Amino acid sequence: MKQSLLHVAIVVQDYDEAIDFYVNKLKFDLVEDVYQPEQDKRWVTVSPPGSDGAALLLAKASKPEQLDAIGNQSGGRVFLFLQTDDFWRDYDNMVKQDIQFVRPPQEAEYGTVAVFEDLYGNLWDLIQLKDDHPMLNRS
Repeated sequence: MKQSLLHVAIVVQDYDEAIDFYVNKLKFDLVEDVYQPEQDKRWVTVSPPGSDGAALLLAKASKPEQLDAIGNQSGGRVFLFLQTDDFWRDYDNMVKQDIQFVRPPQEAEYGTVAVFEDLYGNLWDLIQLKDDHPMLNRS
């Protein structure tokens, strides 16, 4: 059996401002942006460059309880983990894009990591795993 995560939904306030952040600041690829008239919404997915993993589904809040989740999808914990092949290249580029880091870079037993906020305040790890990390050596 083979399975994989296809999409991870993240609740956003506005499609276009979210696309601007993920595509222009984080340098993600815009995979899909399709209007769905039967539901009067858009299907918007973005993905890190070169990724063959799950894409983010930018899901615009449409109910009050969804509005409350914007920026707090995981109760203040790190929510998503952006793996990179060059931590310092991406960290420096993100700093130039005025992305806010709430925890500075540090070396850990598993790799190099720093925590940043997306445009709504959700917390992310920017991480470069060490070459011997089990997630890099799965078959």
